[in-house]
Amino acid sequence: MRSTRQRRGSSGVLRATIISLSIAPLAFFGVVNTSAAGADSTSPVFYLDLGGSASIGVQPTLVDPRGQASVDGYANELVTFEATRGVALQLTQLGCPGETTLTMVSGGDHCYVTGETQLGDAMSFLLTHDSQAGIVTIDLGFNDLRPCLEHQTLEQLCVNHQLLQVQQLMPTIIEGLKSAAGPNVSFVGLGHYDPFLADSLLGSAGKLISANSSREVGRLNATLQSAYAIAGIPMAMVGNAFESRDVGLVNVAGVGRVPENVANACALTWMCQPAPLGPNIHPNDTGYAAIATAIEGVLKAPWQSEPPGAVSVS
Repeated sequence: MRSTRQRRGSSGVLRATIISLSIAPLAFFGVVNTSAAGADSTSPVFYLDLGGSASIGVQPTLVDPRGQASVDGYANELVTFEATRGVALQLTQLGCPGETTLTMVSGGDHCYVTGETQLGDAMSFLLTHDSQAGIVTIDLGFNDLRPCLEHQTLEQLCVNHQLLQVQQLMPTIIEGLKSAAGPNVSFVGLGHYDPFLADSLLGSAGKLISANSSREVGRLNATLQSAYAIAGIPMAMVGNAFESRDVGLVNVAGVGRVPENVANACALTWMCQPAPLGPNIHPNDTGYAAIATAIEGVLKAPWQSEPPGAVSVS
């Protein structure tokens, strides 16, 4: 799939730019990835993809084990799937690795210059495309919570503070996006999987980490679901796609019998891969396909009479 990377300036007008990505840990320059696939359409349909690193398909590579944007993310999977149905989506990705609800609103991330935010760019995009049909996916919240969990310990005060931040800022983000969108735009919010379930394989201490993360990611998903429900936006249950609550035992080669959710955390992310590619919280190709399926399962796009239900987009 051929793509063009672009950058939005302070005027809010897209201008084509060639960007050389020198990627630091969870720090990228903000880019827009625009691609089209499928049949020609007299009324182009846009797909605006917003969020953090997962929204732009970040995966570890030998060049940068910490992660690089890829063309194998869930957004790309959706473009490919809709093309098979005769819908040509024009994909625009504004995601920024490490993006939180706070940086989305106030800036301070690694992708936008002073005075610009991903939310501002997204609203500008929607205002300039208000006559078009389109879909918007919102993938936020996990980066708010991640610093409270990633050091193999639970910082409860941190969790409580960050979940309050998500609760307070998500309505602002959603309201801003909806106010800028035209009448033929559909939104889908994303819930989150829990990569730290894989820590259950690290002995008794790891099992405690895994249990704690499962509880707090569950609280995050409940907070997000409430915000999306109030706004009338469906949420893709990504945790369900990863079977994050399934604790039935399954056999894993070389490991033995482990809970299904732990096995899936290993199978769908890079958490259980040896160095230098792992452990890494990001989904692999199969994981991104599972997320795309979860989105398709709730998406009621302008060209659809009803959500198509769970479908395979891999």
